[in-house]
Amino acid sequence: MQQKFFWHAALDAFFPARCVSCGQQAPHGHAWCRACHAALPRIEKACARCAEPLPASSPTSALCGACLRHPPPFDATIAACRYTFPLDQLLQDFKYGHRLALAAPLAQLLVDALASAVFQEPPTHVIAMPLTAARQIERGFNQARELAQPVAAALKLPLLIDALLRPKDAPKQATLPWRERRKNVRDAFACRRDLSGCRVLLIDDVMTTGATVAAAAKVLRAAGAAKVFIGVVARAS
Repeated sequence: MQQKFFWHAALDAFFPARCVSCGQQAPHGHAWCRACHAALPRIEKACARCAEPLPASSPTSALCGACLRHPPPFDATIAACRYTFPLDQLLQDFKYGHRLALAAPLAQLLVDALASAVFQEPPTHVIAMPLTAARQIERGFNQARELAQPVAAALKLPLLIDALLRPKDAPKQATLPWRERRKNVRDAFACRRDLSGCRVLLIDDVMTTGATVAAAAKVLRAAGAAKVFIGVVARAS
């Protein structure tokens, strides 16, 4: 143990790890310095269905008003943090700035959140939110798959590659008013695999209105999925 400590100390001296948020030195094997990690915008209380942040006084199993009025086609959402500083900028850098090295620390945030989640019936398979072929070529990678791979590995679950497809090209959700987003993803997904009995964990980077994950979850349900859980790094509110 002592030898391992000195080896880590030597690595830190010659190749210090840098915090992904502030650039200051981080502890060995960590993506954030202690101050930035402590300041991450965690969600203390959230809707058990869609992870919409709720008042701290809310009971653990509480649902937001929207989920009470119109239950979504997924069973639960696990979100690591709120979509605010510094996670919003890091996710933008990851997604649009091609900082692929951020995939591992961002995925670890989600793994930690999943580890503390309570599942009566835990997920059996992982699926990444797909991109259309045109969007994949334009971006060069699928950010959801980059997150899903380390999550699946950490959970020791199979990652179903290309089970869920997005054949319909449409305007980017982020460019549309919130009321138009549900219409924009209608019939946007297809599933080419029998998911009978599977409990699917669907991974994406950010959840805003929930329209995209709801449309995907409907297709997974139609393919036989017994449960659909949503896992995201950040939840907008």
